[in-house]
Amino acid sequence: QVQLVESGGGLVQAGGSLRLSCAASDRISSNYALGWFRQAPGKEREFVAAVSWNGGTTDYADSLKGRFTISRGFAKNTVYLQMSSLKPEDAAVYYCTAESSGRYSDYASWGYWGRGTQVTVSS
Repeated sequence: QVQLVESGGGLVQAGGSLRLSCAASDRISSNYALGWFRQAPGKEREFVAAVSWNGGTTDYADSLKGRFTISRGFAKNTVYLQMSSLKPEDAAVYYCTAESSGRYSDYASWGYWGRGTQVTVSS
């Protein structure tokens, strides 16, 4: 069974940093992109960042460029999201996703989703 397991969420003060991790099961090919979306209460799930199968190409939501960094682990089925200068509006459930069949920022293009990890930012 395909699984994506996120970790690293928690409570952080505004201005702080947090690193999220996601491990994908072996049944997700290492030749596919991995990404992150987030969803705050009452809002739609929004694209955060994505990285290509070999780590050579990354894409970010415009509003997050410069603060968030996505990277692929040495084991290609892992992906990280380093978040810095966090703001209260960054608080959300962050979802790991895998195997995009189209545009990374398109929610519908992704085939697999994790259960999410909560990020809370205190002001």
